[in-house]
Amino acid sequence: MAKMTEAQKEQLLADRLGKGEKILSVDEMTEEYRHHLTNLMMMQADSELAGAYGYVPWIMKSPDIRETLVVSQIVKDEVRHARVMYRLLEGMGIDVDDYFTKHNFNLRVEEADIGTERLADDKRVNIFYYPINTWNDFIMFNFCMDRGAGHQLEDSLDCSYKPWCDTMEGIFKEETMHMAHGDQWVKRLASDPETKEDIQKALDVWYPRTMNIFGRRGSKKNAVYRRLGLKKRDNDDVRQSFAADIRKNCAVVGLEVPAWTPEEKKMTEEPFIPG
Repeated sequence: MAKMTEAQKEQLLADRLGKGEKILSVDEMTEEYRHHLTNLMMMQADSELAGAYGYVPWIMKSPDIRETLVVSQIVKDEVRHARVMYRLLEGMGIDVDDYFTKHNFNLRVEEADIGTERLADDKRVNIFYYPINTWNDFIMFNFCMDRGAGHQLEDSLDCSYKPWCDTMEGIFKEETMHMAHGDQWVKRLASDPETKEDIQKALDVWYPRTMNIFGRRGSKKNAVYRRLGLKKRDNDDVRQSFAADIRKNCAVVGLEVPAWTPEEKKMTEEPFIPG
């Protein structure tokens, strides 16, 4: 039997995706599909690992022994999420051990605002370049970024690559638990007159940073992801869903959502990882 050409594979893939079928293996992918899938999964894996590293100091600096256990569990969850994602990438032909040794996932910057810039050659979402310096930062990271990640990763729950869908079911549940931890603490801190101002200041910092993670509105790369069934919504649709969620939750606890203006000229296409 003659081997299919890339054009034939592309037509077959388009037909299958049009019917809502799932892709099960690398052999079923076109080069385009594999490249874009690899890019998205690498972004998630690197973000999970960089996030875990950023949380580690708060195992030792948490306010009480209960929170020491909670933070330890969150770190464990994030490292395991990263490992699960890297195992999927190994199945895509990525030498994960070599990649891991060549990148500094503990890298952090002291700049107050890097906008949408990426500052290293790993693929983490750029919010993971910021250090978590206070307990309020840690809580607001749970409240904002874990919520933002949840909105962003919803599309992966029913994407066209079945192994990723299956993996995301467990990851999504645990990320929801991390977000709930932030929600509980924000309610507690916002209800206390002695801590409300500080948690509001943390929101003023982390909300704009989270709004920058979703990518440029009308991105051509995002349109390709949607054509391939790897995403379902435009970047800005996801951003606005997150923003509405934040407004609703802040209204309940009496916090004011800060203004955010998109940096249209600075927002670039998401990076592309060659396979």
